[in-house]
Amino acid sequence: MKWILVALVSLFSAFTYAKEWKQIRFTVEGAYPPFSWTTQDGKLEGFEVDLANALCDELKVKCVISKTDWDGIIPSLLSRKNDAIIAAMTITEEREKKVNFTIPYAKVPTRFVMKNDREINMEDGSLNDLTIGVQRATIGDKYLSEIYPNVDIRRYGSFDEAFTDLLNGRLDTVFGGSMGLNNGFLQTEQGKDYHFTGPKFTEEKWFGRGIGVAVRKQDDDLKLLINDGIQRLIDNGQHAKIASKYFSYSIYE
Repeated sequence: MKWILVALVSLFSAFTYAKEWKQIRFTVEGAYPPFSWTTQDGKLEGFEVDLANALCDELKVKCVISKTDWDGIIPSLLSRKNDAIIAAMTITEEREKKVNFTIPYAKVPTRFVMKNDREINMEDGSLNDLTIGVQRATIGDKYLSEIYPNVDIRRYGSFDEAFTDLLNGRLDTVFGGSMGLNNGFLQTEQGKDYHFTGPKFTEEKWFGRGIGVAVRKQDDDLKLLINDGIQRLIDNGQHAKIASKYFSYSIYE
C-alpha cells in the first residue's frame, strides 16, 4: 500500500506542477520571415509570434516573447533564459538528445534557391562545383556537411546575410527551409530573378518530422500543456486562420 500511496502523491504533485504554468516565456529567432522578424522599431512580428500569443490566450497564461540568435537558441533554453523555443525548429533525433518537442505546428521541405537561368543537378557531380550558403547549425547545414563533404559550404548567422551574398554573386545557391526562403526572399523584389530548383528534401532521417516547439527535457508538463494548446488551435481553426496571414498554401499537411 505504501508504494501505491507514494505513486499517487507523485502523480498528484506532477499534476499540480503542470497547473502552475501561469506564464510561458517563448523565444523566437526574430530574423526569419515569415516565421518571425524584427521591425525597425524593435517589435517582433510574424507567424510564430502570433501563434505563441494565440497559444497563451488558449491556455490562459501570460505570454512573454523575446528573440535569440539562432546559434544560441538552444543554450538559452537550457540555461533557463526562456521556457520554450518557437523558431521554425525542425524536430530531429539529434536535437531530441538535448530538448523535447511538442507535436508539429508546421511541416516544410528543405530546398535550393538559385538564379532563374540555372538549375541544381544532384546526379552529375556538379554540386561539388558550387558555393552553397546555409544558416549555421541548421538541418540543411548538417545534411550537406555529412552527405556532400566536398561541397564549398558558407555558413551564416541568418539567411538575410546569405541572401546578400547570393545577390552579390559570392554564392551560387542558398539551401534552407522552403517557407522561409519563399517568403523571406523569392517573394521579395530582390528575389524576382531567382527560383526553387532541385528536389524537395523531406527524408525524416535528415529533415525531421516537422516543426515543433522545443522545451527542456525536465519540463514534460509544459510540453503536454503546449501540445494541448496546439491541438486546440488546429481543431478550432485558429491555426489555419493565423497561417493564412503569412502563407498562401497549407503548412500543416
